[in-house]
Formats: sequence, structure tokens, C-alpha cells
Amino acid sequence: MQAIEALKNAWRLPDVRSKLLFTGLILVVYQFAAHVPVIGVDRNALQAVLESNAGGLVGVLNLLSGGAVSNFSVIAMGVYPYITASIIFQLLVPVIPQLEAIQREPGGQEKIQRYTYYLAIPMAILQGVGQIAIFGNLGGAPIIPEFGQNPLVTITVISTMTAGTMFAVWLGDLITEQGIGNGISIIIFAGIVASAPSNLGNLLTTSTQPVYNAVLFVLIVLVTIVVIVFIQEGIRRIPVQYGKRVRGRKQYGGASTHIPLRVNPVGMIPLIFAQSIITFPAILVNLFPDGPVGQTINTTFGNQQGLWYWGSFFLLTAGFTFFYAETMIANQNLAESLQRQGGYIPGIRPGKRTQEFILRVSRRITLVGALFLGTIAVVPGMVDLLNSLLFPTEFVAGAGTLNAASVITGSGLIIVVGVVIDTMRQLEAQLVMRNYEGFMR
Repeated sequence: MQAIEALKNAWRLPDVRSKLLFTGLILVVYQFAAHVPVIGVDRNALQAVLESNAGGLVGVLNLLSGGAVSNFSVIAMGVYPYITASIIFQLLVPVIPQLEAIQREPGGQEKIQRYTYYLAIPMAILQGVGQIAIFGNLGGAPIIPEFGQNPLVTITVISTMTAGTMFAVWLGDLITEQGIGNGISIIIFAGIVASAPSNLGNLLTTSTQPVYNAVLFVLIVLVTIVVIVFIQEGIRRIPVQYGKRVRGRKQYGGASTHIPLRVNPVGMIPLIFAQSIITFPAILVNLFPDGPVGQTINTTFGNQQGLWYWGSFFLLTAGFTFFYAETMIANQNLAESLQRQGGYIPGIRPGKRTQEFILRVSRRITLVGALFLGTIAVVPGMVDLLNSLLFPTEFVAGAGTLNAASVITGSGLIIVVGVVIDTMRQLEAQLVMRNYEGFMR
């Protein structure tokens, strides 16, 4: 009831209402674009790919693009080339001194952002070529028959798909600037939510065990959401004491507070990045001639099967979690800020020792967050294993089809929950500024 009343209060405010309506309008535009197909697509070949790989790479790409892959639309790649470019710069900035210097100078973050846009274009071209090639290999027939043979068709398709990706990124930036929430995350969120009903319908109508899958789906969603909220809101408080200062007849400081360190300080970012990276081996291998190594990579990473795929996904997710948590703590310079403000952690020397202590505590609690995110990422693999044990004959016969955890993947669920929580917080901040009671106490 409190959340409903807060939403009503938000809707009554003209500027907040405008932001909400603008965000909704941009999402409608995105969904329209998701139904504009690329020129020359063979619908029969595309349908064969969708049916044969519903629970694999194609199913995940379709889920995260809001159904754009099922139409092979101009935004079939979604915003993932941009995310890949962001990953590359996140990794390069700490390594290359020139980039680090650019980032620290006034306006440096905007320059890095502009370079990310430039890099997203070749990434989109590369992913577009690879995606068309891998779809052709999975379906047994090219989904765009003249692609690679007719130069005009090839250039048109690649240009259109690249422009579609940059258009999706632009829509995300518009939401960030003039709407509510992080635009890129909301674009991905909208794609997941838009595709989930049709995926659930496909699961229940094509499965030989509809009751089992329906119950398992509800159970997975409920348990996962509870665990996600519990971990996302988990905080370790480090006590901080401020020394007393006397100026004239007045005494300042002496207060006690704490530094809140979250169990999962980076939210769903590691999952989004890991999902982008894990799709690349299957895309890259299709740019080269066929061979036994390429077929193995296609089977593993294209169909999202086996220990190598799920193990790599788990390690990537956990690794990105540690990397981003470490980067965030380092960029915040908490020890330096405390020392400048006259604060200290009881029992710990100010300066370097304080920074080392904060990093040590952060790494311990981030381990829990990394294991949590990694486990969430591989839930579909666990369900595949469970299905293979319970229904071995049906599982082998139906390999590549959806399972209950693939309707909304674990990574999809944490993106949805994370975006909802983040958007609620932003709305709450808007309400608190205007003396309304927020969503959460």
C-alpha cells in the first residue's frame, strides 16, 4: 500500500510524471524498432534457428534484445556492442597511463565516453557479421542468403544493424538524461520483460512436462527474487569516529558514524558484462573457416551447454564482480576522505592502513556477492542437469529447448530486480526532495 501511495504521489508531480511518460515513450519506440526486420531475411531459416536453439545463445540474445532477434530486426544486437566497448575501456584505463590521465582531467569522463561510442561501431560490425554467421551454422541454412555474396546487400545489412545498435544506445542515453533510471539498464530490462510472456508460453505449450515446468518456473522466480533482494540490500557497516575540535568556545566533531559496504556493491553490471563476453567465442569462431575446434566452440558456447560454458560463465561473473568492486573502492579514496575530514576507524591507523583495512573487508564480503552472482548466472545449467536426471530420454530428445530457468534467466532476473530497485530509489529521491514519504523506510 505504501508503494502504491508513493507512486500516486510521484504521478501528481508534473516533472516526475513527465519523466515517467518520457521513459515509457522511449520504451515503446524501442519495441517498434524491434519489429522492423533487416532486409533480405529468410523467415523460414530464421524460424529454424529459433526452434533449434530456443534455450541456447539465440534464446538469450532474443530475451535480452526484447524479441528483436526473433524478427532479426535492425536492433537485433541490442546494446551489447556498446557494453563490450565499455568493458574494453574499463580494462584499458587502469593499464594505459594516457587514458588514466584523460579520465582524471576536467571533462575526462566525457572524453572516455565519446571514445566508447567510437569503439562501439567496429564492435557492432564485428558482432553483426558473427551473429549472421552463427545463425546460419545453427540453422543449417543462411538466414540472409545474399549476405557475403552480394556486396550491396552485405554493406546494407551491416550498416543497418550497426545504426540500429547506436540508435538503441541513443535511446538509452535519452532515458538517462530526461527520464527515470539508467537508460542502458532500462533498455535491457524492457527487453527481458517484453520477451518473458512469449517464452513462458512456448515452454508450457512445447514441453512434455508442463505442470512440472510451471511449478519449477514459479519456484525459481520466487526464491531467486528473495535471495537477490536479500543480497542486494546486505550491508557491512564499518564504524567511523570523528575527533573533537575546539574553535573558540565551540566544539566540533566527536560524532560516530559508519561506512556502509554492500555485499554486492556493483549490482547487475558484472552479469551484463559476463553475458556479453561469453557470447563472443561463438561469434568470433564463425568469422573463420570451419574446423573441429570451431565446431566444439559452437557446440559449447553457441548452444550454451556443458561444463566449459557454465564454468566460464561462473568465473567471468565472479571475476567481474571482484574487478568492479575493487575499482569502486579504489576510486572512492575512502581513507583519504576520512583523514581529510578528521575521521578514523577505531583501532586502525589513518592513511594507508585504513585503505588496506577497507579493501580487506570489502574483498571478504565481495566474495559472498561474487559467489551469489556466479550461482545466479548458472541456474539454467543446474536446471538442465536436473532435467537430464529426472527425464533423461526427453532431455536428450529436446536438447536446445527452453527450460524453466531460461524463460527469464538468473542474469535476467537480477537485471530486472536491480533495475526496479534502482528506479524506485530514484523515484524515492524525487519524492523526498518534495517532502513526500518514499517507497522504502
